[in-house]
Amino acid sequence: MKKYNRLKAPSKWLFIVIISTNFTSIQAQLKTNAGVQYLLSQSKDVSQEFLDLSNTYFFADSLVSLDTNSGKGVLKWRREQLVPRQAFNANTYLHQPLKSLDFPNTAYDNDPQLPFSIEPVDERTIRIRILTTPVIPAEVESPMLVGKPANGLREWKVSSTSKNIVYSSKYGSLTVEFHPWRLTLKDAEGKLLTQTRCWSDNDSTQIKVPPFSFIKRGSDNSRSINPVFSLAPNERIYGCGESFSSLNKAGQKVNLFVTDPQGPEGPDMYKPIPFFMSSRGYGMFMHTSAPVTCDFGSSYIGATKLFMEDEGLDLFVFFGKPKDTLSEYTALVGRPQMPPLWSFGTWVSRITYFSEAEGREVAKKLRENKIPSDVIHFDTGWFGTDWQCDYAFAADRFDNPQKMLSDLKEEGFHVSLWQLPYFTPKNKFFHELIEKDLYVHNGKGQLPYEDVVLDFTNPETIKWYQEKLARLIEMGVSAIKVDFGEGAPLDAIYHNGRSGLYEHNLYPLRYNKAVADITRQIHGENIIWARSAWAGSQRYPLHWGGDAATTNTGFEGTIRGGLSLGLSGFCFWSNDIGGFVTQTPEELYRRWLPFGFLVSHSRIHGAPPTEPWFYGQAFTDYFRRCAELKYKLMPYIYAQAKECTEKGWPMVRALLLEYPEDPGAWLVEDEYMFGSNLLIAPMLESASKREVYLPGKQKWIDYQTGKIYSPGWNRIECGSLPIIIMVKDGSAIPHIPVAQCTQQMKWDKIAWKKYLVDKKSAEGLICLPSDGKLQHLTIP
Repeated sequence: MKKYNRLKAPSKWLFIVIISTNFTSIQAQLKTNAGVQYLLSQSKDVSQEFLDLSNTYFFADSLVSLDTNSGKGVLKWRREQLVPRQAFNANTYLHQPLKSLDFPNTAYDNDPQLPFSIEPVDERTIRIRILTTPVIPAEVESPMLVGKPANGLREWKVSSTSKNIVYSSKYGSLTVEFHPWRLTLKDAEGKLLTQTRCWSDNDSTQIKVPPFSFIKRGSDNSRSINPVFSLAPNERIYGCGESFSSLNKAGQKVNLFVTDPQGPEGPDMYKPIPFFMSSRGYGMFMHTSAPVTCDFGSSYIGATKLFMEDEGLDLFVFFGKPKDTLSEYTALVGRPQMPPLWSFGTWVSRITYFSEAEGREVAKKLRENKIPSDVIHFDTGWFGTDWQCDYAFAADRFDNPQKMLSDLKEEGFHVSLWQLPYFTPKNKFFHELIEKDLYVHNGKGQLPYEDVVLDFTNPETIKWYQEKLARLIEMGVSAIKVDFGEGAPLDAIYHNGRSGLYEHNLYPLRYNKAVADITRQIHGENIIWARSAWAGSQRYPLHWGGDAATTNTGFEGTIRGGLSLGLSGFCFWSNDIGGFVTQTPEELYRRWLPFGFLVSHSRIHGAPPTEPWFYGQAFTDYFRRCAELKYKLMPYIYAQAKECTEKGWPMVRALLLEYPEDPGAWLVEDEYMFGSNLLIAPMLESASKREVYLPGKQKWIDYQTGKIYSPGWNRIECGSLPIIIMVKDGSAIPHIPVAQCTQQMKWDKIAWKKYLVDKKSAEGLICLPSDGKLQHLTIP
């Protein structure tokens, strides 16, 4: 008996330890990301969730039915499991057919048949929806879309055989193969663009690439979908938001999860966008707000794997060249109304001006030094306590805020104010927000964090918030800085009943909209200054590139981010000229300045000093010249901006957008077109010349020196400013006399400058702020 009891006690203890350890392991799984302990606002790698042995896997197998009139069909899925395999020194996992052991077996299908649909939208766009449940969700208004997508079936011809159904328009086709089920995209000439992968695409002895599938998790029976498409040799992928890595995403794994990456030097993003386009002539918009990981040939060079946390797929596919694709995409998710003219001027800021006296002194210095400028921004220090947002000017440092705003407006200055949507326990509104239930909740109905996070799915929260902003805007504030917004709780319940899984990425869009709506309601102007974004945020300009390091690396990441965001449907973008983190070295500041003034919106901001007079008179004079360059070009900039709002194109655009037929244009990542006529090549390092690729077949004229260059690679010397500015042959560029602010510009004094080499006439755009009409002009 003693021996039995001695054995029993340790055995029982061992059992308890094992259970405890397993439970801890499960908890750790829920709190890790790609096997690494999860940190708040770290991007989420969804791909790892598709490698779990406890999951049940379902693979798209065959078409059961498809009504081509309604577009509704049924797809059969084959049940499989993931099992380990050893081959000498290689251990892998393989999927194998699975016979369901679900109980009762009469209640669950081994190989379920589930709904899907094919819905043409217009002649370039087709929508594919696939469900992983027999329950068809109710149609709800999407904050990402502008209205309900049109029914474009009449613009497509539908034909069928015993093996497939083909939808075709004058721009391309979509073929639905019956068995094995496959979607194939081709262009108008019949060239294969991409297709979903099947098991038969795998070589029997090489890497197994799981095809189009969804998983049912062992942890909670939730489902997530994984579309898998072919990726062709030399295919290039662009988009996915304000990404700071190489513009070409082929070979990369990209996490579409809103984060605060602490600057534009790493893989995470303030502004991930679930949209991309291919060099082969197609694009895709994943209409979801759930986290997505896009594996563009990273784990297997021949496959694009879209790991989606969402339980269903809602995919818009576009046919066309990059400009066509951007126009189609932005027609769905919306384009911005034109921002006010003054917003294109110089924004002057630092972190931070603390008083009315500082603001007035900066305005005085700008005018004394004749630096064209339109906006003075007060960052985190205009409250009684720095960073403690209470929507009130500090009474001991702002004698008469309304008079200050009025006086500055008379001098041609608009004022922008910083704020954020988080409230610490020491904030005066902390308890009020809790009492009024205006915050995001955790599963217990309490605070997910120690801070209150405003819940923008709650109409009462929006009302409360907009009332606070309205008092400032009515006082004379012109713009609100929409900072942060990346940290919306993931493990949380929102007022609309949705979890953070679907609301985290939408938070910036709802936040952007709330501020833009109240500003437009009071001032009639479409302007904010925001850091975070998601699909749909492009309707609410403008967004800046975040907290760049004051280094060449920060400069490079900033340029890439701006170009990538433009390739993701955003017309307007800005950056902190010189970087944000520390005082900018003068040499870097000199190189960054002309670039900063040759984007749609221009702001100096960051650790003090940012103001040019603190660098000396010579630098102040140089700063003035850079600002004057933009103000002279304001008619060109304004007209190009107007066209962008009408077409969904970016002001700062990668060369491939203007020159898709030029293979070299797809390779260049440190130059850009500023509108359709000017090519800009910033100086990323200290030098007097650089290699510049000039795309197309026409000649190019150096804006600064007048020298003429042929297309292709050229080694070009900088002009008086350390930047290369080239004008396309046949361009007519409108200029205006320099003014100290945009409201003083004399639009009846526009002068056209023609740039002609081989072309016989020059073409240009003009749009007068007085009427807002875009005109295309040809000047002999």
